[in-house]
Amino acid sequence: DGRGMASLFQTNSGAMHNPLLPAGDQSTAGQFGFAPCGQQRASIPREPSSRTQQPIVTGTGVLGLKYKDGVMLAADTLGSYGSLARFRDVRRMQKVGENTIVGASGDLSDYQKIMKNIHEMQTYDMANDDGCSMTPRDFHQYMGRVMYNRRNKFDPFWNEIVVAGFRDGKPFLGCVDLIGTMYEDDVIATSFGNYVCLPLMRKAGTDLTKAEAKKVMEDCLRVLYYRNTKSSARIQISTVTAAGVETEEPYEVSTHWGFEGFRHTEYHGQKRPQETFVGR
Repeated sequence: DGRGMASLFQTNSGAMHNPLLPAGDQSTAGQFGFAPCGQQRASIPREPSSRTQQPIVTGTGVLGLKYKDGVMLAADTLGSYGSLARFRDVRRMQKVGENTIVGASGDLSDYQKIMKNIHEMQTYDMANDDGCSMTPRDFHQYMGRVMYNRRNKFDPFWNEIVVAGFRDGKPFLGCVDLIGTMYEDDVIATSFGNYVCLPLMRKAGTDLTKAEAKKVMEDCLRVLYYRNTKSSARIQISTVTAAGVETEEPYEVSTHWGFEGFRHTEYHGQKRPQETFVGR
């Protein structure tokens, strides 16, 4: 009878066994609508929704500087897993459109998600085929709305975004942080670079040739490497001019560790012998 048939599929706990599930696994029965007593998925308690509490794999500061012919961005290529220098070749600047670069510090997976959204929007814009294209300021405004929207959900993208571009004969440089704060400036630095690089860039000014601007960027990233444990001496530089976007391959900046301030003169309270410091 029906009662006997039901008993064949009943477990010791009284829950109905569903033979359609792999290996008779009942732990996921509720997710597929096969809950005991005919309960549906909507009536089953679920795990509470979660939010990213802190970044996991991160990149440090991105620097932006306007110069005579356009805008220059620079960043190192290190991806840090906490304090572990885990990934040595992470490119954190990407070209979007014909005359815009988007760089980011902070969580790398969030940066990948942001760039996916930007590329989808760019594809949609191209599909319209109306003769118009998004400007660097358009991308900057879009990122401001995205970051502010995620902040209002208490689930922010853990990034600071730098947008650089050149359009209609004018350079553009803007920044958006993880709560949607937006601003434009002639010099921009994110993360720890905001403390140690921004004064050096302001001192250099913007009346620079490309070679002079590149030297300023190298000096700033060298200082950042000296002072920030999450930085690397392997850097990458991108420029945006009227001719378009140019991104160089990563390379190592020279370092020197023989400064007097770097010397440790005591070791467990005892004077250390003179040491020879070799620059790298």
